[in-house]
Amino acid sequence: MDYVDPCLGIANCLGPPVCKYLKYHRKLDDYVRNYGMIRRELNCKMEDIELQLKAELLRPLGKIPKKEVENWLKDVKEMIREAQEVENKVSNGRYLCRACNGKLVDEKTQEMQKFLDKAPNASEGLAIDGPSGGLPLPTSELVGEEGVRNEIWACLIQEEVSKIGVWGMGGVGKTTIMKHIHNDLLKQQRFERVIWVTISKEFNVMKVQDNIASALESKEYLDKEEDKLRRAAILSEMLKNAGKHVLILDDVWDKVSLEEVGIPEPSGSNGCKLALTTRSEHVCKYMGCKVIKVKPLSEEEALILFLNKVGPNTVQSPTIMPTLKLVVKECAGLPLTIVVVAGTMKGEYNPRIWKNALKDLKERIGKVEGVEAEVIERLKFSFDHLKDEKVKDCFLYCALYPEDFEIRKVELIECWIDEIFIDEMDTRQEMEDKGLTILKRLEDNCLLENITTEFGLPGIKMHDAVRDMALSITRMNPRYMIQAGLQLEELPEKEQWRPDIEKVSLMYNSISKISIDVLPTKCQLLTTLLLQENPINKISISFFTNMPCLNVLNLSFTKIKSLPNSISELKNLTTLLLRGCEELSDLPCLSMLQELKKLDLGQTKIEEVPEGMDMLLKLRYINLVGSTLKEIPAGLLLNLVHLQHLSFDVDNEETSLKAEEMEPLKKLECFTGRFEDINELNKFISSMQQSKKNLIKYYLRVGSYDVGCGRDKTVTIGGVQYWEGELIMHPIEIQELNILKCDYLRSLVDDNSSFKNAIDLRVCRIWRCEGIECVVSLSSFASSSTHPFQSLEVLELLNLRRLSALIMKDAGIGSATTSISASSATFSHLKKLYVRRCSSMKALLPHWLLPNLQNLEEIWVQDCDELVEILGGETSEVEEKRSDALIKFHLPELIKLKLFLLPNLKSICSKSGVMVCDSLQLIDVDYGCKKLKRIPPFVPLVGNGQPFAYAPPSLTIRSRKEWWESLEWDDHPNFKNVLRFN
Repeated sequence: MDYVDPCLGIANCLGPPVCKYLKYHRKLDDYVRNYGMIRRELNCKMEDIELQLKAELLRPLGKIPKKEVENWLKDVKEMIREAQEVENKVSNGRYLCRACNGKLVDEKTQEMQKFLDKAPNASEGLAIDGPSGGLPLPTSELVGEEGVRNEIWACLIQEEVSKIGVWGMGGVGKTTIMKHIHNDLLKQQRFERVIWVTISKEFNVMKVQDNIASALESKEYLDKEEDKLRRAAILSEMLKNAGKHVLILDDVWDKVSLEEVGIPEPSGSNGCKLALTTRSEHVCKYMGCKVIKVKPLSEEEALILFLNKVGPNTVQSPTIMPTLKLVVKECAGLPLTIVVVAGTMKGEYNPRIWKNALKDLKERIGKVEGVEAEVIERLKFSFDHLKDEKVKDCFLYCALYPEDFEIRKVELIECWIDEIFIDEMDTRQEMEDKGLTILKRLEDNCLLENITTEFGLPGIKMHDAVRDMALSITRMNPRYMIQAGLQLEELPEKEQWRPDIEKVSLMYNSISKISIDVLPTKCQLLTTLLLQENPINKISISFFTNMPCLNVLNLSFTKIKSLPNSISELKNLTTLLLRGCEELSDLPCLSMLQELKKLDLGQTKIEEVPEGMDMLLKLRYINLVGSTLKEIPAGLLLNLVHLQHLSFDVDNEETSLKAEEMEPLKKLECFTGRFEDINELNKFISSMQQSKKNLIKYYLRVGSYDVGCGRDKTVTIGGVQYWEGELIMHPIEIQELNILKCDYLRSLVDDNSSFKNAIDLRVCRIWRCEGIECVVSLSSFASSSTHPFQSLEVLELLNLRRLSALIMKDAGIGSATTSISASSATFSHLKKLYVRRCSSMKALLPHWLLPNLQNLEEIWVQDCDELVEILGGETSEVEEKRSDALIKFHLPELIKLKLFLLPNLKSICSKSGVMVCDSLQLIDVDYGCKKLKRIPPFVPLVGNGQPFAYAPPSLTIRSRKEWWESLEWDDHPNFKNVLRFN
């Protein structure tokens, strides 16, 4: 103690920092104890909130977590992970100085305390109502069928009928009718939920359970449970909590045990209904359903449907009409065959061709017996009229996927290219365009259904009857073996591997091992082997020995750890797909695969470029995104001059590229890669410019930070120091630009910036750039025909503490800003504006900029401490002289205005202003906007009325009740009565 007082005296003289460090030194143990207590408290709070949230999501079903709750849980989990790292550092003696340990622990304790203080208030509820009873299903036009539709509807609204079975032959329209019923139920809101699940021929209990849970938005509760009985119990509870609902099971082929799946027995007491579609009347009766048969269309209804699909030009020909009516008669009233045959004959104006079509249809039907066989023959008529053999191959390839499978168009066209169904052309884009043309033809002929997949991507689907037709063709052709999605646990028996087999699809099964006992021995002609989406973890060493002609091998998303050496014997292999093999860490030497054109190693544990890869001179396509590659060997790309598609992992700092390595790749069209600095990126762009070659699709990244890729042409620059915006931009028509943690940047567009040339830019994000003061400087284009951001649709500004304005006015411009802004195309296509944690902004959108924002649909502002006003800001000289005049803020497309945590926000627009935005649907105000005391008045888009008791027709105000009750209505006392508060 004798030494402490003098030390403290010296510390006091030196100032507060030293005193703090001495305090950290002396009270380290106290800090550690407090740290442990807070960490435990935070962990308990997190667990409590997770438990309550789970309970709320189940009672009643259909609720979703509040966004702030989701964000808090996500951030807290990251905080607890960081806290554990701090604990490890301190306990392992990472810092020798006690003071450093004390400081580290104290700072982390304070951070955790802030999270505790901001914890969601469980008493106010952690979840909100999710989407309504369900989403409408896309469906085709319904012609006729009114009688059966009304009969089904009557059963659904009668209490005494709980189960309805809709049956009829394939292609008669059962699914289409039920889709319309599904959408009508949603509109009328007679039930709390309407759930649609497709069953398919290969019934799988766990898949059905997953699909029902997904429809209820609660699949996560089944994901970790593997026991079927427990899964059934959980699903049963979910459905009981879903309230009064209708469950529609489409395409049921055999009896289904409701108890085994976990579907509570529908009854009058619970108000629930079960409806199913099937080709079997027996299934309906066995399951105790009220049986409703869907009959073929009448001749009149069939003719109406055919004429709708075949087109008006054909209908107008009097010489064709008699034959056309006979063709319709041969379609036997089946909507599917009517649509397919009409699609085939669309655009045919020669009466002789119509007569030949009629003769062909009659002969086909006369050759077979049985209703299902006749349906298949009618559909084959359309297939045979494709004529082009490669188009036929493209169609039959779709049957290699499981029944009812949603196939992404991009993936399908890639497969057609791999199979050489599309002739090789100069560029990959030309081949993709040819693929789209083939798809369009198959869709126009109604052989494929155009859909949007689960993830919102363009896709196609085969009607089950059309797939039956395709399978019947492949069965007559010994070249195919298709056993996709059949829950197989091992390879088919040796006898099924015929000597003349060419294409084998075993995708989406449960095959885990390929042992020597079931190895095929005579597959001398096999060209395609599809094994993707199987849990394969071991392949016999000699498996590939007897496949000398194999061209395409797909092992994607399997659990293999290594490939057998026999793969090196596949000297004709052109496509090797291993994407998503997350356990794969090793490959044999590839040098013998001299015909290889495509190699996909994305999302694997491959750490080193496979031996011999530099010798694969015919490679056109390489994907390494998501792999754990440690480095790119120098000279790897020098010999691969035919590459058209090259993707490296941009998150892997070990795989930064040099521009000189890329220079030989004159044919490159699609590229994903990372450059160490701006200089290398500029060299790369310059070389592309010199070779007069523009990339069709790219994701280029510089630096350490990333936000992902959303558009076809994206550039991300993150964490680059001493960079002030210089970039060669013109040769690449950038669509998405992300600037992250570039502190030296003052504005994105000024006189020295090349970003003013990025006129095709659609999305721009600027995050965590300390120096940014504005996005655009007006002086850079006041006298220019170039208007930066003229195509911009989304602008995100996050953590820009010096940002004071979107557009910084030059001091010399003065009052001319209004006219300059109004004539400029800058921001004229902007739809979404997100501004968060920009603490220097006081006004978001100045009045003179609003004429440019006529397409703005959404404004989201959050955590901007100094923001006072959303619309208005600086006014022109005229407006200053007429401060009492009514100012109209025209935003005709605005739909959502979200305002969160804005402590100084006083107004949405200036007091003398009114808003003109009839499309506005939501004003969402968080409790952190306590100074906001008025909702601006509105006037209609049409008319010159004064603001008096008018609001946009669909507008809802959403906030806490206490904020709503604190609003002031002095200027327009009747205004509150026309607003809808939620």
